[in-house]
Amino acid sequence: MKKFIPLIIGSFLIVSTVGCQDTAKTSTDAPNNAGETVAAPKTDDAAQVQNDATSEVRREQLNSDIRAREQRNNASGGDADRAEGDLQSEVRSKLEANLPASQLGVEAEDGVVTVSGTVPTDEQLQKVEPLAKEIKGVTSVKVNVQVKPAKPSN
Repeated sequence: MKKFIPLIIGSFLIVSTVGCQDTAKTSTDAPNNAGETVAAPKTDDAAQVQNDATSEVRREQLNSDIRAREQRNNASGGDADRAEGDLQSEVRSKLEANLPASQLGVEAEDGVVTVSGTVPTDEQLQKVEPLAKEIKGVTSVKVNVQVKPAKPSN
C-alpha cells in the first residue's frame, strides 16, 4: 500500500502535465512558445492546412466556438474577467479562420495576447493584430510573427 499511493500520485501528475499545453496553435507545426522560431512550411503541408482552414465546415466550427465562448462570457458577467484559456482559444480560432496556411501559436496573460510563428504573406502579417483585438478581453497584442512563404517539397 505504501508503494501504491505514490504510484497513483505520480501517474496523476504525469498525466496532468502532459495534458496541459500552454499555447493554442493554428497548426501542429506552430511554435510551442512565444520565443520559438518556426521553419517555413513545405508547399504540400501549407496547401493542406489552407484547404482545411478555408473549408466551410471548419470555418463554421471556428465561428461557433467563438460564439459559444462569447455567450458563456456574457452570461458570467461580461468581459471584465476572461480566462486565459478562453482568450487563447478565441484568438487562435479567429486567426485560423482568417489566415489560412499560417503556423501561429497564441499565449495569453492578463489580457495581453502574444502571437508567434509564421504567415505566408505580408498581408496576413498585417491582419494578425487587428484580428486578435476583435476578441473581447484582449487589451494588447504582441506580434512575434515572421513572413515565411511555403517552400517546395524535396
